[in-house]
Amino acid sequence: MRKTININRAWQFNKQGKTQTVDLPHTWNAVDGQEGADYYRGRCVYSKILPKLSGTTYLEVNAANSVAGVKLNGKEVGSHRGGYSMFRFDLTPYLTNGENKLEIAVDNSDFEDIYPSMADFTFYGGLYRDVNLITDLGEAYFSPLKGRQGIFVTPSVKNGRACLTVEAYTLGETANLTVRHQLFDAKGECVGELLAETDERIQMLEFFNPILWDGVKNPYLYTLSSSLIKEGKETDRVETKVGFRTIEFDSEKGCFLNGEPIKLKGVCRHQDRLHMGNALTKKEHEEDLELILEVGANSVRLAHYQQDEYFYNLCDEAGLLVWAEVPVISRFSQAKQENAKSQLTELIEQNYNHTSVYAWGIQNEITIGGKAKGMEEALKELNALAKSLDPSRPTVSAQVMMYATSGPLNKITDILGYNIYYGWYMKTAAEIGGWLDDFHKNNPQLKLCLSEYGAEGILRYQNEKGVQGDYSETYQAYFHEIYAREIEKRDWLWGSYVWNMFDFGAANRDEGGVKGRNNKGLVTIDRKTRKDSFYVYKAYWTDEPFVHIGGERYARRPVGKSTIVVYSNAPKVSLTVNGESFEKDCERVVRFEGIEIKEGENTLVASVSGADEHEIKIQGTQSPNPDYVLPKGAFSMVRNWFVEEGDGADYFSLDDRLGALLKNEEVKGLLNSEIVQQAIGGKKGILNVFLTLARPFKLKSLLKAIPLEQGMKDAAESFITTLKK
Repeated sequence: MRKTININRAWQFNKQGKTQTVDLPHTWNAVDGQEGADYYRGRCVYSKILPKLSGTTYLEVNAANSVAGVKLNGKEVGSHRGGYSMFRFDLTPYLTNGENKLEIAVDNSDFEDIYPSMADFTFYGGLYRDVNLITDLGEAYFSPLKGRQGIFVTPSVKNGRACLTVEAYTLGETANLTVRHQLFDAKGECVGELLAETDERIQMLEFFNPILWDGVKNPYLYTLSSSLIKEGKETDRVETKVGFRTIEFDSEKGCFLNGEPIKLKGVCRHQDRLHMGNALTKKEHEEDLELILEVGANSVRLAHYQQDEYFYNLCDEAGLLVWAEVPVISRFSQAKQENAKSQLTELIEQNYNHTSVYAWGIQNEITIGGKAKGMEEALKELNALAKSLDPSRPTVSAQVMMYATSGPLNKITDILGYNIYYGWYMKTAAEIGGWLDDFHKNNPQLKLCLSEYGAEGILRYQNEKGVQGDYSETYQAYFHEIYAREIEKRDWLWGSYVWNMFDFGAANRDEGGVKGRNNKGLVTIDRKTRKDSFYVYKAYWTDEPFVHIGGERYARRPVGKSTIVVYSNAPKVSLTVNGESFEKDCERVVRFEGIEIKEGENTLVASVSGADEHEIKIQGTQSPNPDYVLPKGAFSMVRNWFVEEGDGADYFSLDDRLGALLKNEEVKGLLNSEIVQQAIGGKKGILNVFLTLARPFKLKSLLKAIPLEQGMKDAAESFITTLKK
């Protein structure tokens, strides 16, 4: 009978000629991948002596970013191209009776034929998930090379009748073998059984009145036990968790789970942690799941790549609906199309059996790198591939906000998302409602969600009333108040996904005074601090009574009148300040204005019926704390639209010429930034030639001439007219 041996411990790791002993999961970019653009991207080698093995043996590598080559005893076993999926190789022909040395070379360089190469996150190198041996396989066994364990289950339910289609793949000597499938409920009682010959690959099992997998309300799972039987003896067995559910999308009525309306209240998740990179253990995955459930989410977008099998298991068990996707992102390349198809195939086949997965994502913001020949045809090919591999689930795309809402790419997948950052990179947060209504009016047939939206919130920046572009925790919370309210208003909007649940490593970033990080998370990258924006969603998305005073880290405030913000899902909130009590009705967010802050220590206590009180201390001071303000000179990708109107003589206008704009220090900084250099794909010489030739032209003429989407033109105009001369 098969057994799985974990071999995470005591690998010899060689990087640039230096060797050390490491345990897996491991990445060589745990620190430098979060400190700025200059992180190591190259080839490293892991090696170890294997334990004594018997029978057929497969190597299982759950992820190696991004190209891996495997040798056993110096002989080439195989290679894998793609940094986020599991792969297996049969080691049996290479094993000796003596010592067996395994080597896995891993390279996270930028390869021309592998996605991703341009994206707003760090491409951590390493063997960053578990490595196992599947051994003691007999003369016949379920195939380790098809999906996770050679079994694909397709559950369906209609009119109280459950149907489970089971497709089994076997390897080895299968003559005179019988396949037995037994389905057990959560109590361990068998509710269905079938027997088949091994050449009868597809079987169907039916029973009545199944208990439905009903999201976070009741994530009920059955267990399918699949066995190979020879002469009455079991030779191999695997188990698969199964949930029965239906999910449908309607352009006017939204999403339905098991026939009941449900708004998908989602967050996006990057997998990395502070100074761990993406080398996580089960403990970190479990902590992430608990935080996602605590905020009240019922769905998670696993962006922008295949994530750990263990996390999909956790989502199955918790009832979180999962948007799973491949890293076809930012800049399209025809040279990467075969790899895109390979990664999509692996994503679907390896996660096919997860009840939590409701859609396959085929691309994210693929047009941000510009239009490209063959892009539409390539995405249609990926969509068709996904539908052929899994006709039971919808496909989905996430468009960058600058892409035209009438564009042809919006009509490829079954459902659609848009990544909208009104209130951060452009326009104001208050304009998101108008954008949504205009989209729905002009595209009534499209089934839309907000697949990303967010604002940076850095804990050390605090103030009374945040403004766009100040990177404060205060503004981030205010931004999400607006979005949460507008999303809730529209039933036709089937879901939304906050960008992001956690701060994450983005080596190319250096903004807001923080290098190597995207700070749009509701929770910090170390998972230690829930930002105020976390409690905005807890107020909108949860029912169990709670109360939280915002601005806890705005601990030193000038004496005098202050506004105290409280988040709660209760109808009334009481606030006590230095013994004086106030009460207000609450609709998720309540502002107590004109609260007197005295010099020295102030004690504030908020309370609601049925929940623990929340108490904070505020120190009243005679002068503002300069540490709470974004330092002058800190690079920002955001203009402060609220305080710079752009209509005075001190500001540029579209009637100015490009040559004048290029003398501006902020424009120089932007052109030299890593983000811009990455976006132009290293073609700096071509950009310089264009800028030189275009210097005499007025900005409004250039914007008319350059073939940009309307959203990009709007962003450019907003940026130009808010720059001081």
